[in-house]
Amino acid sequence: MANSSRKSEKLIELIMIACSLISVLTTLGIILVLSIDTIKFFAEVSFFDFITDTQWTPLFADKHFGILPLLAGTILTTIIATLVAVPVGISIAVYLNEYASKKFTATVKPILEILAAIPTVVYGFFALQFVTPLLQLLIPSLSGFNALSPGIVMGIMIIPYITSLSEDALRAVPKSLREASYGLGANKLQTAFKVMVPAASSGIIVSIILAISRALGETMIVAIAAGQQPNLTLNPLKSVETITTYIVQVSMGDVPQDSLEYRTIFAAGITLFAFTFILNNISFWIQKKYQNRYD
Repeated sequence: MANSSRKSEKLIELIMIACSLISVLTTLGIILVLSIDTIKFFAEVSFFDFITDTQWTPLFADKHFGILPLLAGTILTTIIATLVAVPVGISIAVYLNEYASKKFTATVKPILEILAAIPTVVYGFFALQFVTPLLQLLIPSLSGFNALSPGIVMGIMIIPYITSLSEDALRAVPKSLREASYGLGANKLQTAFKVMVPAASSGIIVSIILAISRALGETMIVAIAAGQQPNLTLNPLKSVETITTYIVQVSMGDVPQDSLEYRTIFAAGITLFAFTFILNNISFWIQKKYQNRYD
């Protein structure tokens, strides 16, 4: 009986190891696939031109391979999304944890997280058909395709990521800190933003970084509403193109495979992968650094 139990435990252990290896092998496979064609791309295009040229026109007769316009569009829309999502998401998390009743929180939190389950193509048409015309009433010079509208809608989309993780971080703060704050005469607002939020700062920062990573990799919202024009600009009123949008554009099938133009999507993809990889590792480092802070 004991021998059978040990065999069952060993089998379960092997299954868990195999499941753990799936994510590792998938990541290695992605790096390998991106690297092979990226190396071929840089065999024909200078890496220096890739990171310094201010034009991205690989599909034109006058070809330029500067990634900066795509990076600018990606960073611009991500910054707008972050500026929308961070204050709103943290405020909702503070309200749910400090002010709302447990019953209200248990009801509202799952409803809020539904936003993360809505298909991004729906968000894209919402940005194009509703948010952009609404913004044009306030900003007449705003073009039909711009960075502002998809940036705002992306911010709405990532609010659940920040709210959920931040609320969990706030809930993990020891009650003794809250009680000590009240004991010193602080009111609820002061306790929430001067005691609880700083105490949960590591979890909140991790939630923000993960939300930013999600925004960096967003495709359909910017593909539909941003205009797909690789402009090197930080003006949110102008049309832009992001790295993911360009990858979708080339992957539609009009560009011959194994051509220089086709390999540009791998160079762009590995650039985006590097950004998200760095952000995810920063969040892991922050979480590791502060996980025992209040134990």
